[in-house]
Amino acid sequence: MAALSSIGTLLGSGATLYSQQRAKQAQYDTQRAQAEANQAVEVQRQNQLIAQQQAEVRNRQLQLARNIATTRARLASSGVAPDDGSAAAITTGLTGDAAAAANASDAVFRAQLASGRASLLNPEANFTGLTRAGQSFGRALNNLLQ
Repeated sequence: MAALSSIGTLLGSGATLYSQQRAKQAQYDTQRAQAEANQAVEVQRQNQLIAQQQAEVRNRQLQLARNIATTRARLASSGVAPDDGSAAAITTGLTGDAAAAANASDAVFRAQLASGRASLLNPEANFTGLTRAGQSFGRALNNLLQ
């Protein structure tokens, strides 16, 4: 009768190990699906940031061209040659200011892209299930030996 009890314990432990393994596999599949969904969301967010940055670049270039054209037109209407002397310095200053604003915007853009990156340290699987299975198996062997 004691032998049947030991066999029953062993079978119960085997069933427990199997169910724990199936649960860990299901958990792993869920984690993988979630990681894929998160990656798709991150790609979409990055594409949106890129499109927004490109639109801002176009708008800044258009605004710079308008400002330079307006300044040149005002200077020319005042009788100043728009390509010489102080007029050239003004347009160069506008270009420099626009370049500084573009650099600042690019830095913000790079920071936004980097902020959403998934960590490489996120585990996709762990050894908890294996550890618990080993403990269950150890208890089963202990019960058999007693």
